[in-house]
Amino acid sequence: MAKQKYTRLQTSLHPEIIDLLNQQVSKEAEASSIYLAMASWCEVNGFPRSAEFFYCHAVEERDHMMKIFRFLNENGARAFAPEVGKVQQDFKSLREVYEKTLEHEIEVTKSIFSIFQKARQEADYASENFLQWFVEEQLEEERLVHGILDMFQFMEGKDNPLALKLIDERIPLEDA
Repeated sequence: MAKQKYTRLQTSLHPEIIDLLNQQVSKEAEASSIYLAMASWCEVNGFPRSAEFFYCHAVEERDHMMKIFRFLNENGARAFAPEVGKVQQDFKSLREVYEKTLEHEIEVTKSIFSIFQKARQEADYASENFLQWFVEEQLEEERLVHGILDMFQFMEGKDNPLALKLIDERIPLEDA
């Protein structure tokens, strides 16, 4: 059984799940920083719609972080403010930005699935129920990025500025 270093009150949340959720808080904060770096790169390289896409996703990832953070605190555990390490700032191409996005989203999905599985294993039904929303969200995020990468596949061999501009203009924006 994990050390209860993150538990401040009596709680039905399993101590190992609390630790894993605190680690996920850091992953969501890192994702927000990664997407800010991608937004900046897109903006200075003439891809305004992609920049907006990543600005929105940076906010969304911060919201995910806060959702987990609040869940922990509201349920008798203790959330800890995350530290974010070094984040890649430069990219070779717009396509690379989206490929890295997909890689990152898949990593986050695996992390969420792992916590979900552990919550189920430990009969932490509150955390399992809470994480169900994240399971759906991650699958949605992966589908979205796959769709964007499909546009690059369609334009294969056409890495000219006009083709990239056409792709950028077709980037789906949420609530924009």
